Amino acid sequence: MTAEEDFTRYLGDCPLVAIIRGVTPDEVVAVGEAILSAGISIIEVPLNSPNPFESIDRLAQALGDRALVGAGTVLDTLSVARVKDAGGRLVVAPNTNAQVISAAVQADMVAAPGYFTPTEAFVALDAGAQALKLFPAEGATPALLKSQRAVLPKAVPVLVVGGIQPDSMQAWLKAGANGFGLGSGLYTPGRSADEVHARAAAYVAGCKA
Repeated sequence: MTAEEDFTRYLGDCPLVAIIRGVTPDEVVAVGEAILSAGISIIEVPLNSPNPFESIDRLAQALGDRALVGAGTVLDTLSVARVKDAGGRLVVAPNTNAQVISAAVQADMVAAPGYFTPTEAFVALDAGAQALKLFPAEGATPALLKSQRAVLPKAVPVLVVGGIQPDSMQAWLKAGANGFGLGSGLYTPGRSADEVHARAAAYVAGCKA
């Protein structure tokens, strides 16, 4: 299956993306397996983590077609190529950069750039983005997303990222969110795989409540 097909399938099964910022290559497989066993099948390693490309390579090899592995905080086209070489199939960014989006799409990867305004959203879509990341969600509200959803294409998934907790997801889902990116609420450096699994399970339960 293509990266986009896997993204759509996994997001439909569980609308959560694990963001494991700060993970190291030595722990990434254990953390990734803990997340996957809780039911989350989309995992991103932010590029401001230690040795991120090695982590992506190890995780992609270990999880194979059981998960969609990619990178976050991808800010330039060179990084897109390096993510691809490491086996990543997802490119997530905090911003809207048409060159990064286009490079990811041309490499048969999923591009999920960050946006906050309708203008940024449509710039991203014009560049070929297959998903959008509303970021930072701490500065937004479900009402804002609902208004944006009135004009954004229905087929384009919107992921809400920033400060998400298990008990806050239902309001966003009702406003039109298709999923969530989970950061420090799920993983922080030094957190054990067992604790990450427990937190992941709580998020999975929260989105089904």
